Amino acid sequence: RFGAVTALDDVSLEARPGEVLAVLGPNGAGKTTAISCMLGLLQPTHGSARLFGGSPRAASARMRVGAMLQISGVPETLTVREHLSSFAVYYPAPLGVDAALDLAGLTAVADRQYGKLSGGQKQRLHFALAMIGNPDLLFLDEPTTGLDVASRREFWTEIRGFLEGQRTVVLTTHYLEEADALADRMVLIDKGRIVAEGTPAEIKRRAAARRVRAVTALSL
Repeated sequence: RFGAVTALDDVSLEARPGEVLAVLGPNGAGKTTAISCMLGLLQPTHGSARLFGGSPRAASARMRVGAMLQISGVPETLTVREHLSSFAVYYPAPLGVDAALDLAGLTAVADRQYGKLSGGQKQRLHFALAMIGNPDLLFLDEPTTGLDVASRREFWTEIRGFLEGQRTVVLTTHYLEEADALADRMVLIDKGRIVAEGTPAEIKRRAAARRVRAVTALSL
């Protein structure tokens, strides 16, 4: 809770090893709050969050996690390569910088300062920083917000390439097509509560069984 506002209400979910779990919902549904609890950035008012069976704040757990959050705070004067090299030293077995550049499609701008990157290139660098530690678990909080359709699809391809190593991913998004393209399982949240859970096919079957009727006062 945040004062009188209940951001998450009786939410229980689990990310299973090797799967992509999409937490889907509109803006303000509670998706970012859920990820913040899983990462140990927020302490739940009630209940608990466990990461690899222990505290999300334990150093041993954080060494195995990568996160791409909506607010990055990345210094603008360092180059792409300098950012990746600086982050890599925090992890015991990081990806090589060149490998991260290639995976995120940033090799051509490796020596460009962050402040001179396009919006899409900045997003790619945020993704590269999240995976430079070679994490077992990757959190992506609305990673393609603000990107056009073509850029989103390119980004999905990069994420699939990263998943070839059988990693676990928790993805938040309000794009149904993004969840459908990437997720093994979806959890739909609205107003802080889980309203549906299942595979993309199961979720679509439920929606397909409903009929929406619109009535207006306009006449032809």
